[in-house]
Amino acid sequence: MAAVTRDQMASRERTLLVALLLSAWGPLATGLAVYTGRSTTQLADFIRRSVELIALFVSWYVFRTVQRADGPGASGRRLERRAALIVAGAMGCSGLVMLSVALVRLDTFQPGGNVYPGLAIAGLGLLTNAWFWQRYARFNQESHNSIMAAQRELYRAKSSVDLCVIVALLSVALAPTAPLTRYLDLGGSAAVALYMLWSALRAVRSS
Repeated sequence: MAAVTRDQMASRERTLLVALLLSAWGPLATGLAVYTGRSTTQLADFIRRSVELIALFVSWYVFRTVQRADGPGASGRRLERRAALIVAGAMGCSGLVMLSVALVRLDTFQPGGNVYPGLAIAGLGLLTNAWFWQRYARFNQESHNSIMAAQRELYRAKSSVDLCVIVALLSVALAPTAPLTRYLDLGGSAAVALYMLWSALRAVRSS
């Protein structure tokens, strides 16, 4: 792979910062959506976005710190790998918490409420996250970097999760009292959780 220029590294740092800033509003918006609706998938999505925001901040901060130190030496590469493992850990923790939420609500939960805000957030999230997924994939293809590889896996997972959330919330919006809707909503939450756990393992391997 060709050496990465300073301009390319600056572009990667800007992408990390933009991703962080765009993600910052996610927990707040999703939290308001959880307040107005009663969807397990929506609650799981709120937990996921909150944990991921912390991981995104760590990734940006570490990448910026290493580059300000004139590139990754041996210590910089170790720091980048630790940041990548934090991203993987965030995905794993999100998956475990979301799976727990789905299991706790299995017997008593009935979906309902206004899920349209959450549906709009997930739709915008899918478009944005798919774009970042492709961008980080290109960065990592140009020159492997633990943080870029972890971000690629994170945004691949985020895009897939948003798609699951959209399907589950659409079922709640269109047929909230249908017996199948309850299982789609709980199943959507469980699917999100399992995918996050699988993505965490992929991120560990690629870091």
